[in-house]
Amino acid sequence: MRPGKTVAVVGDGAVGLLAVLAARELGAERIIAMSRHEARQKLALEFGATDIVTGRGDDGVARVKEMTGGYGAHSVIEAVGTQESMMQAIRSTRPGGHVGYVGVAHGVELPGQELFFAEVHLLGGPAPVRRFLPDLISRIENRSIDPGKVFDLTLPLDQAADGYRAMDERRAIKTLLQP
Repeated sequence: MRPGKTVAVVGDGAVGLLAVLAARELGAERIIAMSRHEARQKLALEFGATDIVTGRGDDGVARVKEMTGGYGAHSVIEAVGTQESMMQAIRSTRPGGHVGYVGVAHGVELPGQELFFAEVHLLGGPAPVRRFLPDLISRIENRSIDPGKVFDLTLPLDQAADGYRAMDERRAIKTLLQP
């Protein structure tokens, strides 16, 4: 991500929404959030998304291409970890662009020939959190960002299973557990 570029984010969970926030903080000119959930779309817009795409798979890819003059986004963040979301991310990226996948992909198989001709860069792996932590904490302390808004359900610790169920059923973005 660089200032003046278009970023698309596949996924509207906590990681995807915070990727929208990060894209804004890094100066992306256009941030396309791919989401089908109204409450999450609102938070994506609050975090800095300039556009919302509700389509998935080929429909979502077609919309991103249409919005970018047929090219695709400069950078796409894949924040789901499924076969469909990975292919949506790769296909939404312009040739020479970058796909960053966060988290561990589950059962994803990349078709070699399609990946070869997509001409995109793929990068994923554990984040170097310690490198970014001082700056992020400073931004939170001076209230220039509020990433805590992804916590939209608070439960007592002994109801942790209910919190995970609510996230799995898309009734909560992220559950905050309190003692």
